[in-house]
Amino acid sequence: MAKFVAEFVGTLTLVLFGCGAAVLGGEHVGQLGIALAFGFAIVAMAYGIGPVSGCHVNPAVSLAVFVAGRMEAKEMVLYWVAQFAGGLAGAAILAVLAGGTDLGLGQNGWGPGYLGGYSLQAALVFEIVMTALFVIVILGATGPKANVAFAGLAIGITLAVIHIVGIQVTGVSVNPARSFGPAVLVGGPALAQLWLFFVAPAIGAILGALLFRFKIIDASS
Repeated sequence: MAKFVAEFVGTLTLVLFGCGAAVLGGEHVGQLGIALAFGFAIVAMAYGIGPVSGCHVNPAVSLAVFVAGRMEAKEMVLYWVAQFAGGLAGAAILAVLAGGTDLGLGQNGWGPGYLGGYSLQAALVFEIVMTALFVIVILGATGPKANVAFAGLAIGITLAVIHIVGIQVTGVSVNPARSFGPAVLVGGPALAQLWLFFVAPAIGAILGALLFRFKIIDASS
C-alpha cells in the first residue's frame, strides 16, 4: 500500500507541476520553464518517495524495470494502476485550478494545429527514442554500482533536457500516465491521439531495458 500511495502521489505531482507550468504559467516561463518544471518535479519526488517505491511515476519506467529483471509482473501492474490514477488526479486538480479545460491541460499531441505541427512519424520516432534514452539513464543511475545519491538529479535533468528538445514535437510524454490524465479530461484530438503515447513509450522502454537485460551496457556485468 505504501508503494501504491507513493506512486499515486508522485505521478499526481509530476502532472500537476509540469502540466500546471504549461497551462498556468507557460506564457511567463516559456518552454525552458516548463521543461524545468517537469525535471524539478522528478528530482523532488525522487528524494521524497524514491526510498518508498523507487519513484517510477511512469508506466514506461515500470515496464523497463520489469524487462530489465528488477521487478515482478504483479508489482508492475500495481504500479501502473497507481500511476494512471495519479495522472488523472493531477489533471483533475489542474482543471479545477484553471477553471475547466478550455485552456487545455498540457495534453500531448502532434500534427497541424498542435504546437510545432510535427508529423505522426516525427512524434513516433521522438517518443520511442527519448523514452529509450530516458530509461537507460534511469536504469544506469539506479544500478547496483551506481551512486544512487545522485540518481534523482541525473533523472530529473534528463527529463528536463528531453522537454527542451521536444515540447514543440509532442509536448513530450515519454510517460503514458502523464498523457492519460489530461487526454481523458480534455477529450477530442488529445484522446484520439492517446494511443501513440502508450505505444511509443512502451517500445522505447523495452528497447532501453533490453540493453540491461542482456547486460550490454550494464555496469554489473
